[in-house]
Amino acid sequence: MSSGVKAGLLSADVLRQEQQELRKHERNTKHLEEASRHAETVFRDKSGRKRDLAQEQLEQRQKAEAQSERDEQYAKWGKGLAQGRQQQQNVEDAIKEMQKPLARYIDDQDLDRMLREQEREGDPMADLIKKRKAKENKDKEKPRYKGPAPPLNRFNIWPGHRWDGVDRSNGFEQQRFARIANKKAVQELAYKWSVEDM
Repeated sequence: MSSGVKAGLLSADVLRQEQQELRKHERNTKHLEEASRHAETVFRDKSGRKRDLAQEQLEQRQKAEAQSERDEQYAKWGKGLAQGRQQQQNVEDAIKEMQKPLARYIDDQDLDRMLREQEREGDPMADLIKKRKAKENKDKEKPRYKGPAPPLNRFNIWPGHRWDGVDRSNGFEQQRFARIANKKAVQELAYKWSVEDM
């Protein structure tokens, strides 16, 4: 049987002998049982090496933290960076407005500026102000040459906006670029010739 005793009808002598053997076996294995009672479980991987569970948990926690940071960053990007900045600006403006007194007088500069910047329906001066602002923005940008690509010069200076596209040079720039290219080609050829035997 699984307990180690014989099955069926047994005499008292055989039964006593079996019990003594069982007690003897229990005494022999008692120290093993005590030693294994407080032993820690050893976990092994497929190849049979011991696994360091504490280290694995630490690595897993670090991966989870990195993943959560990445998810948080993507969530922030998903909401929109410009919208986030606008929301932050709105919060700052609201805090600034809350710090002001409830009564606003005629000499309040913020209120005056806000009212001046508002566009109203049917305002006859609104178009003139828009044109002035557009002209001021336009004047700040210098006009640039718009046309076919100009010939290169040694300073990489773009021609003025009134240039008609006619090259009136004496050819010095083209000769200079040709000399530089020729010198570079000769140097490269000399280098290749010198290392040809290697």
